[in-house]
Amino acid sequence: MNPMVDETHVPSLSSWVASANQHAAFPIQNLPLGRFSPAGMQPRAGVAIGNSILDLLAVRSLLPARAAATLSEDYLNSTLALPAGERVALRRCLSSLLSDARHRPTLEPHLYDMDSCVLHMPAAVGNFTDFYAGIHHATNVGRLFRPDNPLLPNYKYVPIGYNGRASSVRTSGAEVFRPLGQRRTSPSLQVPEFGPSRKLDYEVELGIWVGTGNPLGRPIPIGDAAAHVAGFCLLNDWSARDLQEWEYQPLGPFLSKSFLTTISPWIVTVEALAPFRIPPTPRPAGDPEPLPYLSNVDDQRFGAYSIRLEATLSSAEMRAGRISPVKLSTVSTEYMYWTIAQLVTHHTSNGCNLQPGDLLGSGTLSGPHESQRGSLLEITGGGKSPITLPTGETRTFLEDGDEVTFAGYATADGFATIGFGPCKGIIRTSVRS
Repeated sequence: MNPMVDETHVPSLSSWVASANQHAAFPIQNLPLGRFSPAGMQPRAGVAIGNSILDLLAVRSLLPARAAATLSEDYLNSTLALPAGERVALRRCLSSLLSDARHRPTLEPHLYDMDSCVLHMPAAVGNFTDFYAGIHHATNVGRLFRPDNPLLPNYKYVPIGYNGRASSVRTSGAEVFRPLGQRRTSPSLQVPEFGPSRKLDYEVELGIWVGTGNPLGRPIPIGDAAAHVAGFCLLNDWSARDLQEWEYQPLGPFLSKSFLTTISPWIVTVEALAPFRIPPTPRPAGDPEPLPYLSNVDDQRFGAYSIRLEATLSSAEMRAGRISPVKLSTVSTEYMYWTIAQLVTHHTSNGCNLQPGDLLGSGTLSGPHESQRGSLLEITGGGKSPITLPTGETRTFLEDGDEVTFAGYATADGFATIGFGPCKGIIRTSVRS
C-alpha cells in the first residue's frame, strides 16, 4: 500500500456534514481546495464537503499556522507551494474538524451551499503546458493522417508537449465562443478563408497543478518529480480542428487551441488521491524503455492513477426537451503512456523553471476501445461517421448550443470513491456583442 495513505482515507470515516456521507464526489475522504464567493462576498479559499463549502478564511485560526497564513492571499498558489508535510497537516486538521461533531457549532456558521456560490479560478496560472501522453489518442489521430505510420518515431522516446496560453484558462461554465481563424474548406484548395471554425472539438484531459517549483537551470530529477505536484483537475482542451489542420505545421498548435481551456474548479490534492496510485500500464513488448533520466523504481510502482473520466453532450434541443445528455466516452488515466513524474522531469530537463500554480495537461486520454475515444475527431473518424443524438440531430463536430460536460472519479477497492466535480461549457456563436 502507498505509504501516503493514512487515517483521512478510511472508508468508514463520516462527517457531521450530512450531505458529505456517501457523496459521489466530495465525501470527507476528498476535501478538495478551491476559491469561491457567497452572495455579496469577495472570493475566498474554501474546501468542498458534500454539497457545501467551508470558508477556510473564516476558520483559519483553527488551522495549522503555516497553511493558514497562505489562505488570506488572493489565490492558492502559496498553498500549493507548501511542503508536502504542511499540506498533509492541513488535510488532517480539516478531516478532524469535519468529522468530530464537537466542532460543528464553531464551523457550521461558515458553511455555504455550493449551488448558491460562484466558483473561481483556484490559482493564478502563470504557465500552461499541454502534453500528448495518451498513446491511444495519438495513434487514432495519427492513423487519420498517416494510416501506415500513425506514430512518429519520437513518440515512444520523448514526452511530446507544447506551451499553451495561460491567459485563456477558465473554470467550468465559462462561455465557449466559437473561434475565428484561417481554414481551408477543401484539402484541394491552396488559399484559405477566414471565418468561424466548422470543426470545433473537445479533448478529455487530466489537469496537473504544480506545487513547489524549481530554479531556472536546475532540472527536477525523476525521483523528486512527484513531490512537485500538488493536485489535479479535469481539463478540456477545446480544439478548432480546421484551424489546426492549416496552422500546425511547422511549429504546432496556435490559434486552434489558445482561445479557451476549461478546467474543473476544485483542486483534488495528491494527498486525497494516495489510495488511487497504481503502477503504470506496462509498455508493449518491443517498445523502448524510457531513457535513464526518465526511469525510477518508485515511479514504476506508484506513478499512475486509477481515475475514470467521462464526457457527455447535450444539444440545445435536447435540453429544451429535458432529454438526458448522451455519453460520448469513458476513459481512464491508466492509458497514459508517460507518468506524471516523467512529464514533470522532461519539462524541466532543459533547465526550464516550473512555478507554483503552473498547469500541465495530460493530453487527450483515449483507450483501446471505440467507447474510450476522448474527442469527436476520433469518434467520428475526422467527421466521416456522424453520431446521432436522441433528437435525431447528427454531429461530426460541435454545433452552437452544444454543452460538453466532463466528470471524473477516482476508484479503488476498499476506499471511498472521490470525484472532481463538473467541467463544462456551452458553445456560443463567434459573434461578440
